[in-house]
Amino acid sequence: MQDENEKIDSPQDENTQEEQEISAQDSKESLENKIKELEDQYLRTYADFENTKKRLMREKDQALEYAYEKIAKDLLPSIDTLEIALKTIKESKENSDQTEILGKIEEGIALTLDNLLKTLAKHGIEPIDASGEFDPNFHDAIMQVQSDSHNAGEIVAEMQKGYKYKERVLRPSMVSIAKS
Repeated sequence: MQDENEKIDSPQDENTQEEQEISAQDSKESLENKIKELEDQYLRTYADFENTKKRLMREKDQALEYAYEKIAKDLLPSIDTLEIALKTIKESKENSDQTEILGKIEEGIALTLDNLLKTLAKHGIEPIDASGEFDPNFHDAIMQVQSDSHNAGEIVAEMQKGYKYKERVLRPSMVSIAKS
């Protein structure tokens, strides 16, 4: 008789079976949602990784592009000294009887300065033009002077030459500008 009872499904067994199917279906949906969530998380993490990689490459390229900037800044005082020496020799030549010796020294300093400026230009380091209108991006106005031959705001004189490396200013030109 037990065999017959076991074969007959009771209403409780049917409910349990339905509950198990519903539970299995819920479990399947839950797992599918979890998979979608993990896939989404993976894609976001991968996108963040790619963005970080691109940013680091840009920063590396920029660092390499402007690698000469520090040494160029360190060379500017030497250029200034050579220019002052050249100017002093030109002035001394007029008041001296040793013009031949001073002429040779002037020629040597001029060639040295010219070679140095050519080498710097080859690497993207160039003097800033200090004529015409004052541009605060490239010039530092250290004084204003009265000038009949210049309009207000125009550069009258350059006190110290400025230089730029590619498009970055290494040192702005120190200039005097005309008063209004």
